[in-house]
Amino acid sequence: MPKGKGPQGKRITLKVAKNSMRVLFNGRRRIELSKMGIAVFPKCLLELADVEEIDLSRNMLKKIPNTIEKFQNLMWLDLHSNQIDELPAAIGTLRNLTYLNLCNNKLTTKGLPEELTLLRNLRTLNLGLNCLESIPTTLGSLKELIELGLFDNSLTIIPKSVKKLPKIERMNVKRNPLPEFAKEEEPIDTIKRIESLYLVEKKDLCNSCLLTCQGERDELHKLENMTPGPSEKPDFTSLTTPNSTAIDNQEEWRVKDDNPENIPRALTSSTIFKHFV
Repeated sequence: MPKGKGPQGKRITLKVAKNSMRVLFNGRRRIELSKMGIAVFPKCLLELADVEEIDLSRNMLKKIPNTIEKFQNLMWLDLHSNQIDELPAAIGTLRNLTYLNLCNNKLTTKGLPEELTLLRNLRTLNLGLNCLESIPTTLGSLKELIELGLFDNSLTIIPKSVKKLPKIERMNVKRNPLPEFAKEEEPIDTIKRIESLYLVEKKDLCNSCLLTCQGERDELHKLENMTPGPSEKPDFTSLTTPNSTAIDNQEEWRVKDDNPENIPRALTSSTIFKHFV
C-alpha cells in the first residue's frame, strides 16, 4: 500500500516516529503522534520501545496490539479521542505506567481486562466519555490512584472499593445516571424564625412570663452574634429594574435595650407574651 492516507489511515515510518520524539524537561523521551490520522498502531514504534512516554491521542485507532508489552519503560500513555473498544490483556505488563488516558473512546465494560488492575503504580486513570455501564470492583486494588475520570458514561453505581481508594484526591463521575445525583437534597433551614411578637411592659407580666421573655430575648442576642453561612440568594445582577438593588442585610425590628422597663406598652395586661417557632 502506498504511503499516505488509505483504508488503514496514515502510515507512520520509523523516520517520522524518530522525528516526532521530544525530550522533556524531566529527561523523559516522548513520541508525539497526536492528530496524525493513524488507524493502526504503528509497528515501527517497536524500534523505539525504550521510550518513557507515547502520545497517540486524536487518531482513529480501534485496537491496541499485544505488542504493547514491549514498552516496559513506558510511564505515560495518552490514547484519548480514538475509537478503541477494548484493551489487550498485555496492558497489565506495563508496571511502570503512572498515567493512562483512555478518555473519549468506545470502551465497554467487557473491553476492560482484569489485567488493568496490575498497574499498581498508576496515579492517573481517565476512562471518561466511553460506553461503560459498570466498572470492576478490582479497580480498588489500584492503591496509588490519585485521579480517576469516570464522567460521561452509563454508570449506575461506583463500587465501594473504588470510593475508598486510599490516595484518591479527584474522582470525576459527572453526567452518569447515578442514584445519588437523581434528586438534589433540599437545604435544611436550621435558624429559628419568629412569626409573631407581642410587646408588653414588665409590670404587666407575672414572674414566670417575665423569665420566659428575658430568656427569649437572650436567645435573640445569641442569634445576632452567630456567623452567617454562605449566601444562597439568587443572583439578579443582570436585572436593570429598580428592584435589582435590594437591601441584603436589612435589620429586623428588635428590642435593643437590655432593661425591660423601657419596653413600650403595646397591649393590655391581659395579653400574653407568646412566640411561634
